[in-house]
Amino acid sequence: MNNIKLNQFSTSTFLKDVLICSLGAFGGPEAHYGVFMQQMVVKKNYLSEEELLELIALTGVLPGPSSTQAIIAIGYKMGGPKLGLLTLLVWALPIVLFMTLLSFAFEFLVNNNLSLNIVRYVGAMAIGFILLATFRISKKVIKDNLTLSLFIFSAVLSYLFRSAWIYPILLLIGGLVSIFSQKHKIVINRVKINPPWIYLIIFSIIAIANIGLATLISNPLATIFEKFYRYGYLVIGGGQVVIPMMYSELVDGFKYLSSQEFLVGYGFVQGMPGPMFSFSAFVGGLALRDSGSVLQFLGGLTASLGIFLPGTLLIYFVIPVWEQFKKSEVIKASLKGILAVAGGFMLTIALVLIIRNGLDFMSIFVIIGTTLLLWSDKVPAPWIVFGVLLLGVLT
Repeated sequence: MNNIKLNQFSTSTFLKDVLICSLGAFGGPEAHYGVFMQQMVVKKNYLSEEELLELIALTGVLPGPSSTQAIIAIGYKMGGPKLGLLTLLVWALPIVLFMTLLSFAFEFLVNNNLSLNIVRYVGAMAIGFILLATFRISKKVIKDNLTLSLFIFSAVLSYLFRSAWIYPILLLIGGLVSIFSQKHKIVINRVKINPPWIYLIIFSIIAIANIGLATLISNPLATIFEKFYRYGYLVIGGGQVVIPMMYSELVDGFKYLSSQEFLVGYGFVQGMPGPMFSFSAFVGGLALRDSGSVLQFLGGLTASLGIFLPGTLLIYFVIPVWEQFKKSEVIKASLKGILAVAGGFMLTIALVLIIRNGLDFMSIFVIIGTTLLLWSDKVPAPWIVFGVLLLGVLT
Protein backbone atom coordinates (compact mmCIF):
# COMPACT_ATOMS: atom_id res chain seq x y z
CA MET A 1 0.00 0.00 0.00
CA ASN A 2 2.73 2.45 0.96
CA ASN A 3 4.38 2.24 -2.47
CA ILE A 4 1.22 3.25 -4.33
CA LYS A 5 1.24 6.79 -5.63
CA LEU A 6 -1.26 8.87 -3.66
CA ASN A 7 -3.72 11.06 -5.47
CA GLN A 8 -5.48 14.02 -3.87
CA PHE A 9 -8.47 11.96 -2.77
CA SER A 10 -6.37 9.25 -1.15
CA THR A 11 -4.20 11.86 0.54
CA SER A 12 -7.31 13.47 1.98
CA THR A 13 -8.51 10.05 3.12
CA PHE A 14 -5.18 9.38 4.79
CA LEU A 15 -5.28 12.70 6.65
CA LYS A 16 -8.83 11.92 7.74
CA ASP A 17 -7.50 8.69 9.24
CA VAL A 18 -4.75 10.66 10.98
CA LEU A 19 -7.43 12.92 12.48
CA ILE A 20 -9.33 9.85 13.68
CA CYS A 21 -6.13 8.70 15.38
CA SER A 22 -5.63 12.13 16.93
CA LEU A 23 -9.14 12.32 18.37
CA GLY A 24 -9.07 8.72 19.61
CA ALA A 25 -5.51 8.49 20.93
CA PHE A 26 -6.00 8.64 24.69
CA GLY A 27 -3.65 7.30 27.33
CA GLY A 28 -0.26 8.75 26.46
CA PRO A 29 2.34 7.77 23.85
CA GLU A 30 2.43 4.08 24.77
CA ALA A 31 -1.30 3.64 24.21
CA HIS A 32 -1.23 5.55 20.91
CA TYR A 33 0.41 2.59 19.19
CA GLY A 34 -2.73 0.55 19.78
CA VAL A 35 -4.77 3.21 17.98
CA PHE A 36 -2.26 3.30 15.11
CA MET A 37 -2.45 -0.48 14.85
CA GLN A 38 -6.23 -0.45 14.66
CA GLN A 39 -6.67 2.47 12.24
CA MET A 40 -3.53 2.52 10.11
CA VAL A 41 -2.71 -1.19 9.93
CA VAL A 42 -5.84 -3.28 10.46
CA LYS A 43 -8.46 -1.01 8.94
CA LYS A 44 -6.58 0.81 6.19
CA ASN A 45 -3.44 -1.29 5.57
CA TYR A 46 -1.20 1.74 5.11
CA LEU A 47 1.63 -0.38 6.53
CA SER A 48 2.14 -3.85 7.99
CA GLU A 49 2.45 -4.86 11.64
CA GLU A 50 6.17 -5.41 11.09
CA GLU A 51 6.62 -1.94 9.60
CA LEU A 52 4.78 -0.34 12.53
CA LEU A 53 7.03 -2.24 14.92
CA GLU A 54 10.10 -0.99 13.06
CA LEU A 55 8.87 2.58 13.55
CA ILE A 56 8.17 1.97 17.24
CA ALA A 57 11.71 0.63 17.65
CA LEU A 58 13.26 3.54 15.73
CA THR A 59 11.34 6.30 17.47
CA GLY A 60 11.87 4.65 20.83
CA VAL A 61 15.60 5.41 20.67
CA LEU A 62 15.32 8.89 19.11
CA PRO A 63 14.94 12.14 21.05
CA GLY A 64 11.49 13.64 20.78
CA PRO A 65 7.83 12.61 21.03
CA SER A 66 7.91 8.94 20.04
CA SER A 67 4.28 8.40 18.99
CA THR A 68 4.26 11.71 17.09
CA GLN A 69 7.44 10.72 15.26
CA ALA A 70 5.89 7.34 14.44
CA ILE A 71 2.79 8.81 12.81
CA ILE A 72 4.88 11.44 10.98
CA ALA A 73 7.03 8.58 9.66
CA ILE A 74 3.90 6.82 8.37
CA GLY A 75 2.93 9.98 6.51
CA TYR A 76 6.48 10.36 5.19
CA LYS A 77 6.52 6.76 3.92
CA MET A 78 3.16 7.25 2.23
CA GLY A 79 3.77 10.60 0.55
CA GLY A 80 7.15 12.10 1.34
CA PRO A 81 8.09 15.19 3.40
CA LYS A 82 5.00 17.19 2.45
CA LEU A 83 2.57 14.54 3.64
CA GLY A 84 4.74 14.00 6.72
CA LEU A 85 4.30 17.68 7.63
CA LEU A 86 0.55 17.60 6.98
CA THR A 87 0.36 14.49 9.15
CA LEU A 88 2.04 16.35 12.01
CA LEU A 89 -0.38 19.29 11.68
CA VAL A 90 -3.50 17.13 11.58
CA TRP A 91 -2.25 14.94 14.43
CA ALA A 92 -1.08 17.67 16.80
CA LEU A 93 -2.86 20.95 15.93
CA PRO A 94 -6.33 20.15 17.38
CA ILE A 95 -5.04 19.37 20.88
CA VAL A 96 -2.36 22.11 20.71
CA LEU A 97 -5.02 24.73 20.00
CA PHE A 98 -7.22 23.32 22.73
CA MET A 99 -4.44 23.35 25.33
CA THR A 100 -3.45 26.89 24.32
CA LEU A 101 -7.04 28.08 24.81
CA LEU A 102 -7.18 26.17 28.09
CA SER A 103 -4.39 28.42 29.38
CA PHE A 104 -6.86 31.33 29.04
CA ALA A 105 -9.79 29.55 30.70
CA PHE A 106 -7.80 27.59 33.27
CA GLU A 107 -8.39 29.85 36.28
CA PHE A 108 -12.13 30.02 35.58
CA LEU A 109 -12.41 26.23 35.30
CA VAL A 110 -10.45 25.59 38.50
CA ASN A 111 -12.50 28.14 40.44
CA ASN A 112 -15.67 26.39 39.25
CA ASN A 113 -14.52 22.94 40.37
CA LEU A 114 -13.72 21.46 36.97
CA SER A 115 -14.66 17.78 36.88
CA LEU A 116 -12.74 15.26 34.81
CA ASN A 117 -15.29 12.48 35.26
CA ILE A 118 -15.84 12.41 31.51
CA VAL A 119 -12.37 10.93 31.01
CA ARG A 120 -12.30 8.62 34.03
CA TYR A 121 -12.38 5.44 31.90
CA VAL A 122 -10.16 6.48 29.00
CA GLY A 123 -7.16 4.77 30.64
CA ALA A 124 -9.02 1.47 30.68
CA MET A 125 -10.08 2.01 27.06
CA ALA A 126 -6.46 2.64 26.06
CA ILE A 127 -5.52 -0.69 27.65
CA GLY A 128 -8.05 -2.42 25.38
CA PHE A 129 -6.41 -0.86 22.32
CA ILE A 130 -2.90 -1.83 23.38
CA LEU A 131 -3.85 -5.38 24.46
CA LEU A 132 -5.32 -6.17 21.05
CA ALA A 133 -2.35 -4.54 19.30
CA THR A 134 0.06 -6.61 21.43
CA PHE A 135 -1.79 -9.82 20.55
CA ARG A 136 -1.75 -9.07 16.83
CA ILE A 137 1.90 -8.08 16.88
CA SER A 138 2.95 -11.16 18.86
CA LYS A 139 1.32 -13.38 16.22
CA LYS A 140 3.50 -11.71 13.59
CA VAL A 141 6.87 -11.60 15.36
CA ILE A 142 6.89 -14.90 17.28
CA LYS A 143 7.92 -17.34 14.59
CA ASP A 144 10.00 -19.90 16.50
CA ASN A 145 11.59 -20.64 19.89
CA LEU A 146 14.27 -17.99 19.34
CA THR A 147 11.82 -15.15 18.71
CA LEU A 148 9.61 -16.36 21.58
CA SER A 149 12.62 -16.24 23.90
CA LEU A 150 13.56 -12.74 22.73
CA PHE A 151 9.96 -11.59 23.09
CA ILE A 152 9.77 -12.77 26.71
CA PHE A 153 13.34 -11.64 27.49
CA SER A 154 12.70 -8.07 26.32
CA ALA A 155 9.32 -7.89 28.07
CA VAL A 156 10.79 -8.98 31.41
CA LEU A 157 13.88 -6.74 31.28
CA SER A 158 12.08 -3.66 29.99
CA TYR A 159 9.55 -4.11 32.80
CA LEU A 160 12.20 -4.51 35.50
CA PHE A 161 14.44 -1.69 34.24
CA ARG A 162 12.16 1.24 33.41
CA SER A 163 14.81 3.47 31.83
CA ALA A 164 15.33 4.89 28.35
CA TRP A 165 18.75 3.21 27.97
CA ILE A 166 17.30 -0.31 28.19
CA TYR A 167 15.48 -0.04 24.85
CA PRO A 168 18.44 0.49 22.49
CA ILE A 169 20.46 -2.13 24.39
CA LEU A 170 17.74 -4.77 24.06
CA LEU A 171 17.16 -3.91 20.39
CA LEU A 172 20.89 -4.31 19.74
CA ILE A 173 20.93 -7.65 21.57
CA GLY A 174 17.92 -8.88 19.60
CA GLY A 175 19.52 -7.93 16.30
CA LEU A 176 22.86 -9.55 17.14
CA VAL A 177 21.23 -12.78 18.38
CA SER A 178 19.20 -12.96 15.18
CA ILE A 179 22.29 -12.45 13.02
CA PHE A 180 24.44 -15.06 14.78
CA SER A 181 21.62 -17.60 14.82
CA GLN A 182 21.39 -17.66 11.03
CA LYS A 183 22.05 -21.14 9.69
CA HIS A 184 23.27 -19.88 6.33
CA LYS A 185 26.17 -17.56 5.70
CA ILE A 186 25.18 -13.92 5.42
CA VAL A 187 26.51 -12.16 2.37
CA ILE A 188 27.69 -8.70 3.36
CA ASN A 189 26.57 -6.48 0.52
CA ARG A 190 27.32 -2.82 0.11
CA VAL A 191 24.37 -0.52 0.37
CA LYS A 192 24.56 3.00 -0.96
CA ILE A 193 23.36 5.48 1.66
CA ASN A 194 22.31 8.99 0.67
CA PRO A 195 21.27 10.69 3.91
CA PRO A 196 19.14 13.84 3.60
CA TRP A 197 21.72 15.91 5.44
CA ILE A 198 19.69 19.11 5.12
CA TYR A 199 17.36 18.06 7.97
CA LEU A 200 20.23 17.23 10.30
CA ILE A 201 21.97 20.50 9.39
CA ILE A 202 18.81 22.53 10.15
CA PHE A 203 18.36 20.64 13.42
CA SER A 204 21.97 21.37 14.44
CA ILE A 205 21.93 25.04 13.40
CA ILE A 206 18.80 25.74 15.45
CA ALA A 207 20.21 23.81 18.44
CA ILE A 208 23.49 25.77 18.34
CA ALA A 209 21.77 29.12 17.71
CA ASN A 210 19.48 28.51 20.67
CA ILE A 211 22.45 28.47 23.03
CA GLY A 212 22.77 32.25 22.74
CA LEU A 213 19.23 33.06 21.64
CA ALA A 214 17.67 33.72 25.03
CA THR A 215 20.57 35.86 26.26
CA LEU A 216 21.13 37.90 23.08
CA ILE A 217 17.46 38.54 22.26
CA SER A 218 15.27 39.99 24.99
CA ASN A 219 12.02 38.57 23.66
CA PRO A 220 9.63 36.30 25.60
CA LEU A 221 8.74 34.22 22.52
CA ALA A 222 12.44 33.63 21.76
CA THR A 223 12.94 32.50 25.37
CA ILE A 224 9.99 30.12 25.18
CA PHE A 225 11.17 28.68 21.86
CA GLU A 226 14.70 28.12 23.20
CA LYS A 227 13.51 26.21 26.24
CA PHE A 228 11.02 23.98 24.47
CA TYR A 229 13.28 23.24 21.51
CA ARG A 230 15.85 22.06 24.05
CA TYR A 231 13.27 19.83 25.71
CA GLY A 232 12.44 18.40 22.30
CA TYR A 233 15.95 17.11 21.58
CA LEU A 234 17.13 16.24 25.09
CA VAL A 235 14.33 13.86 25.97
CA ILE A 236 14.08 10.24 24.88
CA GLY A 237 10.90 8.43 25.83
CA GLY A 238 8.06 10.83 25.10
CA GLY A 239 5.86 13.12 27.15
CA GLN A 240 6.10 11.15 30.38
CA VAL A 241 9.84 11.83 30.51
CA VAL A 242 9.85 15.53 29.59
CA ILE A 243 7.42 16.51 32.35
CA PRO A 244 9.95 16.39 35.26
CA MET A 245 12.38 18.51 33.23
CA MET A 246 9.68 21.10 32.55
CA TYR A 247 8.65 21.17 36.19
CA SER A 248 12.16 21.68 37.48
CA GLU A 249 12.94 24.59 35.17
CA LEU A 250 9.61 26.32 34.60
CA VAL A 251 8.03 25.92 38.05
CA ASP A 252 10.93 25.68 40.50
CA GLY A 253 13.38 27.76 38.45
CA PHE A 254 11.63 30.55 36.53
CA LYS A 255 8.27 30.55 38.41
CA TYR A 256 6.31 30.81 35.15
CA LEU A 257 3.44 28.97 36.83
CA SER A 258 2.65 27.48 40.21
CA SER A 259 3.02 23.84 41.17
CA GLN A 260 -0.76 23.48 41.41
CA GLU A 261 -1.29 24.99 37.95
CA PHE A 262 1.34 22.70 36.48
CA LEU A 263 0.00 19.52 38.09
CA VAL A 264 -3.68 20.23 37.38
CA GLY A 265 -2.85 21.07 33.76
CA TYR A 266 -0.81 17.89 33.46
CA GLY A 267 -3.66 15.88 34.92
CA PHE A 268 -6.00 17.46 32.38
CA VAL A 269 -3.82 16.65 29.37
CA GLN A 270 -3.57 13.04 30.57
CA GLY A 271 -7.26 12.71 29.82
CA MET A 272 -7.09 14.39 26.42
CA PRO A 273 -6.50 12.72 23.06
CA GLY A 274 -3.43 13.34 20.92
CA PRO A 275 0.25 13.82 21.75
CA MET A 276 1.33 14.34 25.36
CA PHE A 277 3.77 17.02 24.16
CA SER A 278 0.73 19.26 23.63
CA PHE A 279 1.10 20.03 27.34
CA SER A 280 3.77 22.48 26.15
CA ALA A 281 1.03 24.68 24.64
CA PHE A 282 -0.67 24.99 28.02
CA VAL A 283 2.59 25.77 29.82
CA GLY A 284 3.75 28.21 27.13
CA GLY A 285 0.43 30.05 27.29
CA LEU A 286 0.46 30.36 31.06
CA ALA A 287 4.10 31.48 31.02
CA LEU A 288 3.11 34.58 29.02
CA ARG A 289 -0.32 35.27 30.52
CA ASP A 290 0.86 38.61 31.90
CA SER A 291 2.09 39.77 28.46
CA GLY A 292 -1.31 40.23 26.84
CA SER A 293 -3.71 37.89 25.04
CA VAL A 294 -1.87 37.90 21.72
CA LEU A 295 1.50 36.99 23.24
CA GLN A 296 -0.17 34.40 25.46
CA PHE A 297 -1.73 32.71 22.42
CA LEU A 298 1.55 32.91 20.50
CA GLY A 299 3.36 31.56 23.57
CA GLY A 300 1.32 28.35 23.41
CA LEU A 301 1.96 27.93 19.68
CA THR A 302 5.67 28.81 20.01
CA ALA A 303 6.21 26.31 22.80
CA SER A 304 4.54 23.61 20.69
CA LEU A 305 6.60 24.49 17.63
CA GLY A 306 9.77 24.36 19.71
CA ILE A 307 9.11 20.97 21.26
CA PHE A 308 7.83 19.22 18.11
CA LEU A 309 10.37 20.63 15.64
CA PRO A 310 13.57 18.75 16.64
CA GLY A 311 11.86 15.34 16.68
CA THR A 312 10.30 16.06 13.28
CA LEU A 313 13.64 17.04 11.72
CA LEU A 314 15.30 13.94 13.19
CA ILE A 315 12.66 11.54 11.88
CA TYR A 316 12.89 13.20 8.45
CA PHE A 317 16.60 12.42 8.50
CA VAL A 318 16.33 8.89 9.93
CA ILE A 319 13.49 7.37 7.88
CA PRO A 320 15.19 7.59 4.44
CA VAL A 321 18.44 6.29 5.95
CA TRP A 322 16.62 3.37 7.57
CA GLU A 323 14.84 2.47 4.33
CA GLN A 324 18.24 2.30 2.61
CA PHE A 325 19.85 0.36 5.46
CA LYS A 326 17.10 -2.27 5.25
CA LYS A 327 18.47 -3.37 1.88
CA SER A 328 21.56 -4.70 3.64
CA GLU A 329 21.58 -8.48 4.16
CA VAL A 330 22.95 -7.97 7.68
CA ILE A 331 20.08 -5.64 8.61
CA LYS A 332 17.57 -8.02 7.03
CA ALA A 333 18.97 -10.84 9.14
CA SER A 334 18.75 -8.75 12.30
CA LEU A 335 15.14 -7.66 11.81
CA LYS A 336 13.64 -10.91 13.07
CA GLY A 337 15.26 -10.41 16.46
CA ILE A 338 14.69 -6.65 16.54
CA LEU A 339 10.97 -7.04 15.87
CA ALA A 340 10.63 -9.79 18.50
CA VAL A 341 12.25 -7.49 21.07
CA ALA A 342 10.02 -4.58 20.05
CA GLY A 343 7.00 -6.88 20.41
CA GLY A 344 8.11 -7.58 23.97
CA PHE A 345 8.12 -3.84 24.63
CA MET A 346 4.45 -3.75 23.62
CA LEU A 347 3.64 -6.41 26.21
CA THR A 348 5.46 -4.37 28.87
CA ILE A 349 3.48 -1.28 27.88
CA ALA A 350 0.23 -3.20 28.31
CA LEU A 351 1.25 -4.48 31.76
CA VAL A 352 2.40 -1.03 32.93
CA LEU A 353 -0.85 0.58 31.77
CA ILE A 354 -2.90 -2.05 33.61
CA ILE A 355 -0.96 -1.50 36.85
CA ARG A 356 -1.11 2.28 36.51
CA ASN A 357 -4.85 2.29 35.79
CA GLY A 358 -5.96 -0.23 38.43
CA LEU A 359 -8.48 -3.03 37.99
CA ASP A 360 -11.81 -2.15 39.60
CA PHE A 361 -15.01 -3.65 38.18
CA MET A 362 -15.79 -0.81 35.76
CA SER A 363 -12.21 -0.67 34.46
CA ILE A 364 -12.26 -4.41 33.76
CA PHE A 365 -15.62 -3.99 32.02
CA VAL A 366 -14.26 -1.19 29.81
CA ILE A 367 -11.03 -3.09 29.01
CA ILE A 368 -12.87 -6.26 27.98
CA GLY A 369 -15.60 -4.35 26.14
CA THR A 370 -13.09 -2.22 24.19
CA THR A 371 -10.99 -5.26 23.26
CA LEU A 372 -14.00 -7.28 22.07
CA LEU A 373 -15.48 -4.40 20.07
CA LEU A 374 -12.14 -3.76 18.36
CA TRP A 375 -11.70 -7.47 17.72
CA SER A 376 -15.13 -7.69 16.07
CA ASP A 377 -14.14 -4.84 13.75
CA LYS A 378 -17.80 -3.82 13.56
CA VAL A 379 -17.73 -0.68 15.70
CA PRO A 380 -15.52 2.23 14.54
CA ALA A 381 -12.95 3.38 17.08
CA PRO A 382 -14.42 6.93 17.39
CA TRP A 383 -17.74 5.43 18.52
CA ILE A 384 -15.94 3.37 21.16
CA VAL A 385 -14.26 6.56 22.43
CA PHE A 386 -17.59 8.39 22.50
CA GLY A 387 -19.22 5.52 24.40
CA VAL A 388 -16.46 5.46 27.02
CA LEU A 389 -16.70 9.24 27.51
CA LEU A 390 -20.46 8.97 27.88
CA LEU A 391 -20.01 6.17 30.43
CA GLY A 392 -17.78 8.50 32.45
CA VAL A 393 -20.50 11.14 32.54
CA LEU A 394 -23.32 8.74 33.41
CA THR A 395 -21.48 6.95 36.21
